[in-house]
Amino acid sequence: MIELRRITFTPPDSSEQVLKDVDLTIEEGELLLVSGPTGSGKSTLLGVLAGLVPRFSGGALEGDLLLDGTSIIRTPPRERAGIIGYVGQDPVAGFVTDTVEEELAYGMEQLGLAPATMRRRVEETLDLLGIADLRQRSLRTLSGGQQQRVAIGSVLTTHPRVVVLDEPTSALDPTAAEDVLATVTRLVHDLGTSVVLAEHRLERVVPFADRIALLVGDGSVAVGDPADILETSPIVPPLVELGRELGWSPLPLTVRDARRRARGVALADRVGHLDMLDTSLDTGGLSARSLTVTRGRTPVLHDVSIDLPAGRVTALMGRNGSGKSTLLWTLQGTQKRLTGSVDVDGQDPATLDPDRRRELVGLLPQTAADLLYLETVAEECDAGGPRTREILDSLVPGIPDDQHPRDLSEGQRLALALSLILSTDPPVVLLDEPTRGLDYAAKHALSEILRDLTRAGKAVLVATHDVEFVAEAADDVVVLADGEVVSAGDVRSVTAESPAFAPQVSKVFGPGWLHVREIIEAVGER
Repeated sequence: MIELRRITFTPPDSSEQVLKDVDLTIEEGELLLVSGPTGSGKSTLLGVLAGLVPRFSGGALEGDLLLDGTSIIRTPPRERAGIIGYVGQDPVAGFVTDTVEEELAYGMEQLGLAPATMRRRVEETLDLLGIADLRQRSLRTLSGGQQQRVAIGSVLTTHPRVVVLDEPTSALDPTAAEDVLATVTRLVHDLGTSVVLAEHRLERVVPFADRIALLVGDGSVAVGDPADILETSPIVPPLVELGRELGWSPLPLTVRDARRRARGVALADRVGHLDMLDTSLDTGGLSARSLTVTRGRTPVLHDVSIDLPAGRVTALMGRNGSGKSTLLWTLQGTQKRLTGSVDVDGQDPATLDPDRRRELVGLLPQTAADLLYLETVAEECDAGGPRTREILDSLVPGIPDDQHPRDLSEGQRLALALSLILSTDPPVVLLDEPTRGLDYAAKHALSEILRDLTRAGKAVLVATHDVEFVAEAADDVVVLADGEVVSAGDVRSVTAESPAFAPQVSKVFGPGWLHVREIIEAVGER
């Protein structure tokens, strides 16, 4: 159906090829998962399919792109849109209207579809994605996850033959992500739509994928059955990592597969002893009481109290729109509150000037690129201080000094912004979805950095939908729902309360077990 022939792409002002002699065929009615390390070229490959690369990125593109045997390599994006629908990593950048319903209809208007058809497809898409209650909402008032679903819906209404999705679940809570992937799977199975999907959280997508296209460091692509590719891939989800460590063959791709293989695994009884952490630093940090925030007459946070002890990493979880980002900005002091108090070392951040506030509470926003404004990575690192480059290299090594921040991948930009925040060494660190665009190696490095911060007496709060990262990095978990705290406690007890927040290892071996390293250690002790 769609065929890439010897596609080679060289970015502007660079001699290094991001894609090199890529040959790839996308069959009708298949879900192709594009995987690879952060910065390996996944978004570039998707941009070639959609016609965005090199038209909007610059650089040199060689090779050919065929649709049903006809070359479309020079066909502009607007003429491909009815056939190849594209949703990028930043959904807001693609919005052109004001409300959800208008955005869903916009693409069909450009294709000249009949009003009755447009109305029917809008209703179908609202129901498919579970966003009917958002119909009249302004796009600016939606949470990041809600915006992501609207962006996907705006493409689905045009009924394209191929849907290209770049990190479609990165801003979604686990339940919403499952709903979106179930919808995508129905498109593949019931309508014969082809889906090309790039994703770092492979545990979410691997069970649905027909094939995996793995981008390796030299710009080439290895394509094959998921089990075959994951045998040697450097990027693997927890279940596959577990299967490798325990010598299982074939490797488990679903929780069900892993449970069957795990029946004969004997584990040492050590769950109760896994949380013997140093609590000598569990004083200080941040304390907030009775926070209430409204937007107009709509309550966003209601009587929220939270403690962030020094020396602990706290994860903030909850469905999209539950108020996580609002809580972070309120704790930082920028978001005005109706009632309540925040205390950091005897000071309320809301009463301080912006510079002093940033020294007291460092906040990484969801839109990390907002913090980047200089011309090169080196200039950003110099502005951040001597530790900035060191932190960046630990997260995503090898980014050239002379590269412009806008030319970085989403994960690389996030890592750079995160490095700027951490280099200032504030006593309280707030991170809003810090793992978006990061591969497993980078997330492990981030986990180690957060652990170093806690050992230095910092208090860390991470708002995230990444269950596996929480299992590895967090000590405590706070769950928000409709602007209220509905659950709080240590990570093992909270993740055991709800299947939605349980990591894969916990689903296989039972409540209390969090990550692969624990299982391997317990098997060895047995």
